[in-house]
Amino acid sequence: MTRHKTHKKTSLFSTLISGLSFTECPRWHDGRLFVSDYFTHRVLAISRDGVAETVAHVPGQPAGLGFMPDNSLLISSMKDRKLLRLAGGSLTLHADLSALAPGRLNEMLVDHDGRAWVGNFGFDLHGGAPARPTALICVEPNGAARIAAKDLGFPNGTVLTPDRSTLILAETLMNRLSAFPVSNGVLGERRTWASFGDPPSSTDVWEILTKAEVAADGICLDAEGAVWLADVAHGRVLRVAEGGKILHEIAMDGLLPFACMLGGDHGRTLFVCAAPTYDEVEAAANHQAVVLMTEVDVPHAGLP
Repeated sequence: MTRHKTHKKTSLFSTLISGLSFTECPRWHDGRLFVSDYFTHRVLAISRDGVAETVAHVPGQPAGLGFMPDNSLLISSMKDRKLLRLAGGSLTLHADLSALAPGRLNEMLVDHDGRAWVGNFGFDLHGGAPARPTALICVEPNGAARIAAKDLGFPNGTVLTPDRSTLILAETLMNRLSAFPVSNGVLGERRTWASFGDPPSSTDVWEILTKAEVAADGICLDAEGAVWLADVAHGRVLRVAEGGKILHEIAMDGLLPFACMLGGDHGRTLFVCAAPTYDEVEAAANHQAVVLMTEVDVPHAGLP
């Protein structure tokens, strides 16, 4: 793999909020940052001064978030593999994905038409099962669900370009970001948008993460077409150009980043969900997760 010179700096983050269990899937919407707090089973809306409102309680553990055209909120319920819809303060079932998703639901992108693109683990990560490929699921606005793409290595953060023509997906266990042409809810052939090394030969998750050059978790897109990603294997957030060149690197000073989102009044605030561990027992007991923020030069673009 060709290594590129990067601009690296020590973390210059401030804290938006702390004392949470494990935050993921940040979404900037209507002047607030929405996040899932896994182990308290809450979806939070956080103002710029750090005041959090619980907008939903999800017993099956909330993960991916996305807003429909009517401003209702879709929430992926991880453990029971369902999509829920929050409208008027009430949660209802939007789609049951248990027959399509072999592992816990994960990140989700909701597009301009209200179509949800939902990832899943593909295997029992916490039970120590070997890694295996899985699918990206497409859920139509009416709740009808189907497989959109197969043979993906832990499909995770997903973005849609401003022209709505390309869906970019983080494959956390494959050393890459993938891209698909998209038209009328149908994905074309996968191509590699950014490669950070060879795909792994092992099926041991922790060995894969140890050897990974970049393990991309949550991602977001900026107005120059670059992707910000949370590199969970190396405790840093990266700004990456198509092809894999690392344009910017920010160290997390001992924390692990799990997702990032551009937002704020001008789209230049980079929010990062971070925690010292992903161990479920420790995270649920100690509540050391934070949402951090820093200002960047290039604003947000595309979805989410």
